[in-house]
Amino acid sequence: MLGRTMRKLIPLLTALCVGFSTQFNPVAAAVLGGVSRVDLTPPLELKASLGGYGERMSQPATGIHDRVWAKALVLSDGPRRFVLVTADILGFPPGFKNEVAARLTTEGWRPEQILLLPSHSHTSIDLGALNPANTFQIPQLGLFHQELHDRTVAKIAGLITTASQNPTVITVGSVTVPLEGWNRNRRAGNTTVDPDLTLTRIDTEAGKPLAVLVNWTAHPTFMSAQEMMFSGDWPGHLQRTLEALIGQGVTVMYYNGAEGDQAPVARPDSGSAWERAERYGRELGLIAWRDWTRIQPQSSPAFDFHTVPIALPQRTWHPDFMSTGGKEYGLNEENVGRFVERLFPTETHSTSLRLGDLVIVGVPGELASGLGLEVKRAVREKPWVRQVAIGGLADEWVSYMLTAEEYHKGGGYEASMSFYGATLGPTIVRGVIGGAAGLK
Repeated sequence: MLGRTMRKLIPLLTALCVGFSTQFNPVAAAVLGGVSRVDLTPPLELKASLGGYGERMSQPATGIHDRVWAKALVLSDGPRRFVLVTADILGFPPGFKNEVAARLTTEGWRPEQILLLPSHSHTSIDLGALNPANTFQIPQLGLFHQELHDRTVAKIAGLITTASQNPTVITVGSVTVPLEGWNRNRRAGNTTVDPDLTLTRIDTEAGKPLAVLVNWTAHPTFMSAQEMMFSGDWPGHLQRTLEALIGQGVTVMYYNGAEGDQAPVARPDSGSAWERAERYGRELGLIAWRDWTRIQPQSSPAFDFHTVPIALPQRTWHPDFMSTGGKEYGLNEENVGRFVERLFPTETHSTSLRLGDLVIVGVPGELASGLGLEVKRAVREKPWVRQVAIGGLADEWVSYMLTAEEYHKGGGYEASMSFYGATLGPTIVRGVIGGAAGLK
């Protein structure tokens, strides 16, 4: 009797066990991906200026050395979707992402599903030209350009729409390798660097290369204020080199890291500024290609994303500001208060993405490398995390972000362009770590 009863109970117990296992150890669903790209280079008749150096006085670019692009990777597991956008430009002002999302509401997109990562090229579209709140009419600060703003918003929104079409099942793999001697700390007396080159290989289920994400931490500043042509600087050369080496129509997307104090180290005997940028990008592309070939992508990668708000400290300006950043950008004691109040928000956010064993932590500005390494260490404490990359200047530029010690130390450009006091760096670190902790 007992044996007969047990035989009847076995199917029920098995079903309960399967249900229990499925609830707590879900089988990863297939992830679909789609890519697209769009040329952001403004036509010269638009008379767009280049961002990054106040001494250019918002003079229009004189030509196009190499074109600047935005690229999108749309990811979906069926019920959810997310888009990562990289762009060969200086940065995005607060509110820009919301404007892009507003154009996509009929397609179901919300701001928290979008992550914008600019390369920070100093020979590309000016940040001030994209900011409707920039009404100061100070040439050193950049002049708001309504037509350029509308054109850029429309192109990025259209890019996301295009990338959403015809998605395919993808496989994903990532690797981080150290590179010594390719970047340096530009803050006097500080030797901290982030040596991580992080690559993510995204192939179709059939094995065709679809996209590559490249994270490397350094300012794209080989060109000075005297170079007046549009260019993606070394990240543009890096992406084109890797795309040529891999072939098959692959889309390579570069995003910067915690580059607030990181400068590139030129290759020996590189020549002019344009030649230095090209050689650096090409040789970095060759290294990336070598490591890309070793990645073994896996099917059904984990996929999640999370956004958290971050309340910012009280807005202020550094005691050194008027002699450094203020002088460069044409600000004085009369207008600096209005400048800080109008252009710097009281709240920001951090969006993080998990793709396989990689976590990209979005940081809304220029984080110092030491703080970036602190974020990476904290996020790596999760057992499933193997690769962590900082997505620098994510979605919006709110400030440089230093340790309290470096802020009080002052000196140089970085401290003077930090507009929330000595607690900003620690505030951002806590916020972005907390945001990444929400990933599953």
